[in-house]
Amino acid sequence: MKEKKQKVLVAMSGGVDSAVTAALLKRAGFDVQGVFLRLTDLPNSKQGEKGARKIAKILKVPFIVFDLRKEFRKEVIDYFLKEYQSGRTPNPCVICNEKIKLGLLFKKALSLNFDFLATGHYVQKEENGTFKLFESKDKEKDQSYFLWRLTQNQLGHLLFSVGNHTKPEVRKMAKKFKISGLIKGESQDICFIRNSINDFLEKNLKSKPGQIIDDKGRIIGQHQGLHFYTIGQRKGIKIGGVSKPLYVINKDINKNILIVSQNPKDLEKKELICEKVNWISGKKPKLPLKARAKIRYRDKGEWAIIKPLNSQRLKVVFNKKQRAITPGQSVVFYSGQQLLGGGIIKSVDTL
Repeated sequence: MKEKKQKVLVAMSGGVDSAVTAALLKRAGFDVQGVFLRLTDLPNSKQGEKGARKIAKILKVPFIVFDLRKEFRKEVIDYFLKEYQSGRTPNPCVICNEKIKLGLLFKKALSLNFDFLATGHYVQKEENGTFKLFESKDKEKDQSYFLWRLTQNQLGHLLFSVGNHTKPEVRKMAKKFKISGLIKGESQDICFIRNSINDFLEKNLKSKPGQIIDDKGRIIGQHQGLHFYTIGQRKGIKIGGVSKPLYVINKDINKNILIVSQNPKDLEKKELICEKVNWISGKKPKLPLKARAKIRYRDKGEWAIIKPLNSQRLKVVFNKKQRAITPGQSVVFYSGQQLLGGGIIKSVDTL
């Protein structure tokens, strides 16, 4: 008897990475079906759906659409707004991967009897007793930073086919598969925002003006709402009579005060506290642990000591001071190129 093909559901966005993922898996002998996630009503979503449908037709794979706008609004957009309202700066891509793309879609794939869910993420997976995640071959495109919330159960059913290729290699393959002419442009940073973050926040959150004080405690102006500012921000702080640039160094949420400084060194800190920690292996490693830690996506990372603070939180002490550590963002841990896990930055030291 002919061996039954393994079924894989490929999340297709209309972009080159997910398109080539589908093509590679079909060539490898999988029973491939494409799926587009309808998450918003914006033009970029409609364009992506149209492109994904055309690509699936050329690749001769079945194609379906899941309308997850309601769930996306609840899990990602409402979270995004709540975090900004609370004075933090969220990372919606981390939550979208956890709750929607590799959460809800993952459950749907298994319920429909697919063996795997595949995405166009640039990350590499290996199995050696446990499933491990590694940075992609293309370090400029690596997306492991956004995937630190994954579990062993999920990794057992996930495929990342472009992670061991570079972006130029993926584009060449798209030409080979005769789908490059249908590919939409690169994805925008935040898919549900049409213009700017500030425009989106102004439309969806109630502004509460308050005092701006400098690092000496002097009142120097008024802000229009703390959610319009993030740690390290320099532009958009409008105060008359100040010749030098001002940097946001802190926000006092309880008192509704924005704290600024003319000295960029005031942004440099060595310690942070993180919470909601997840370890990819499913087991907490022996702590303290020395690892490379990244506090933002484009960061190369810095050596740090990870210490237990209590059952829910960790303290991360960097070897060198880091600029603009921002509550609400993710701190992600690596051993070499292996992704160990991460947490949400709760607070920063005051030294």
